[in-house]
Amino acid sequence: MSGELGTTNLLLGIMAAVSVLEALVIIGMGVAGFMAYKKVMVLVEGIEARQVAPAMARVNAILDDVKAVSARVKEETERVDHAIHSTMGRIDDTADRVRSNVRAKTSRIVGFVRGLRVALEGMLHSEART
Repeated sequence: MSGELGTTNLLLGIMAAVSVLEALVIIGMGVAGFMAYKKVMVLVEGIEARQVAPAMARVNAILDDVKAVSARVKEETERVDHAIHSTMGRIDDTADRVRSNVRAKTSRIVGFVRGLRVALEGMLHSEART
């Protein structure tokens, strides 16, 4: 039986050594992964600082300009709308005044023409009776 235990102990020793080697490989892979992660993050930060940050600054400046232009357009639109409404109101008032002035001045002429017509009809009817 002692031969069997020696073989078992040898196999257990080999398995323990392999387990230690596996643990070292896993730890080494973790350290290598962490170092690769740090390098990638430095690279990403460098790209962000050189490329993304200036582009974002330009985009933000453009958006600020667009905001200012749209605010100006809105103000001008409101001003033009107010001017159009006030002009239309003044045109309506002027049309009412012109209408009333024309009626006042033409009412005498219309009355005269109607009276003349009635007089002519009366004269024509009186001649037709005689």
